[in-house]
Amino acid sequence: MLPTTLVNKNQVNGSLSSRDAARHTAGAKRYKYLRRLFRFKQMDFEFAVWQMLYLFTSPQKVYRNFHYRKQTKDQWARDDPAFLVLLSIWLCVSTLGFGFVLGMGFFQTLKLLLWVVFIDCIGVGLLISTLMWFVSNKYMAKRQGKDYDVEWGYAFDVHLNAFYPLLVILHFIQLFFINHVILTNWFLGYFVGNTFWLIAIGYYVYITFLGYSALPFLKNTVILLYPFAALILLYVLSLALGWNFTEMLASFYKFRN
Repeated sequence: MLPTTLVNKNQVNGSLSSRDAARHTAGAKRYKYLRRLFRFKQMDFEFAVWQMLYLFTSPQKVYRNFHYRKQTKDQWARDDPAFLVLLSIWLCVSTLGFGFVLGMGFFQTLKLLLWVVFIDCIGVGLLISTLMWFVSNKYMAKRQGKDYDVEWGYAFDVHLNAFYPLLVILHFIQLFFINHVILTNWFLGYFVGNTFWLIAIGYYVYITFLGYSALPFLKNTVILLYPFAALILLYVLSLALGWNFTEMLASFYKFRN
């Protein structure tokens, strides 16, 4: 169930007191988040699992909760690292499965795990989040000001939300088809593999769009759906030319190690 909306007793006529405002600075929020990162008893894992399920079935409900957090805690970004912890576990498990399916050794799989965590998820996430944070604040905000500012933490949360379905599709569901279907050099192989990529990246684009369109002070968020045109064009082109994206990824993972 979604949490109910509460009124923050520290707010007076819609504004925060100076003492409470100090607790809502970016540095204070970041410190509070990092401090809770290893306090598992304080994390709401049940709610994080709920979010992961709804990111597949009804991602709008996930972003509705971000509205509640803004109303009750005066921030859009998550203040509970439970989602990040569960995502990290998913990364480890799915990468181990990927290494097993590709026949990698222990050290190869370990290096693959480090690459996926620190490059594919965190590194690329930091890059995309920073880019989207800059673009949304610079070109998409209806007005300039504190009340019309996209938090960097929220931009990173949007990336994590969009990355999770992509991870499940490419690093988990796809594993059951790699050896016997996708890597067989038949049309069916790269059709199935590339369709997985189309769905996974399509999810990423759509959930990213939902994340920014949920912010009432942003305009022209529909432009975030424009990559769908290029994505479909690339998909059709890959089938016509026989490109197998999963085979490219598998080769990169194996030979890079």
